Amino acid sequence: MIPSCRWVSATLMAFIATFAFAQEFPADRAIRLIVPFPPGGGTDIFSRAVAMKLTESAKWVVVAENKPGAGGNIGMDVVAKAAPDGYTIGMGQTSDLAINPTLYSKLPYDPLKDLAPIVLIADAPVVLVVSAGSPFKSLADLVAAAKAKPGEVTFASPGNGTVSHLIGELFQSAAGIKLQHIPYKGAAQAMTDLIGGQVQSFMASVPSALVQIKGGTVRGLAVTSATRVGSLPGVPTVAESGYKGFDANTWYGLVAPARTPTNVIARINAEVNKILTMPDVREKFAAEGGGPLGGSPQDFADLLERDYAKWRKAVKDSGAKVD
Repeated sequence: MIPSCRWVSATLMAFIATFAFAQEFPADRAIRLIVPFPPGGGTDIFSRAVAMKLTESAKWVVVAENKPGAGGNIGMDVVAKAAPDGYTIGMGQTSDLAINPTLYSKLPYDPLKDLAPIVLIADAPVVLVVSAGSPFKSLADLVAAAKAKPGEVTFASPGNGTVSHLIGELFQSAAGIKLQHIPYKGAAQAMTDLIGGQVQSFMASVPSALVQIKGGTVRGLAVTSATRVGSLPGVPTVAESGYKGFDANTWYGLVAPARTPTNVIARINAEVNKILTMPDVREKFAAEGGGPLGGSPQDFADLLERDYAKWRKAVKDSGAKVD
């Protein structure tokens, strides 16, 4: 059967439109980079660094826009429901992509079905910090206090079920202690309350705590990565503080709405991979305690699938649940 001229014409026009779209992207429109957490945290810091560098390097107009709430779900839902044209992307991370599907009884989006991985940006450990005036001078001091008074020593996190919260749960299990978890709606308020004495400790991403540690307003007791962080050489790891093998961190990556054309995703991926090799970007990330990642969309998809299963178990073991 020979296709009709009308069908052939429609197919040809669709091909031409797709080709033109790939050639023109991005046209004369700004790209919205949705940041699903408040200003000041690690997600915000990496998002603004990427937006600024893409604007400078690729000559694109990339605008970072904070849409916080519900542990990152509000911002990720904005991305999931946006037009799949590449002009709305989001900075996802371990919490809202791999943890929240198990933590929340109702999630407005499915990370594996409603979002398309573009490229991994960076990973970073968590650091346990206390205020400068805290009596806890080391991780051992905090553990001793927690064992003396189970459930009375407090630890803050940027929210229920965030990586910081769950790493805190993993550490309690490793140390055989019970802390009182105080969840916040972001890192900035948690840090303010830590400094003000409202909470005794805070499991913070390194980027969100680095300025305060270097400024002397808070003290880092331990980082959760396998090795020390270059920007915090004086802060020991949890592993070297007596908990051999402890290693946990978080990652950040750009995502787009599902059904975004593969050529558009490939274009964004290529530009981001390019900036991640630049010395000034690598230095910026290192200064914030993060390590640049990059790679293909499939690399990101594979990591997401693995961590989806890993954190599902961690959430269930912790008993954490948000309705």
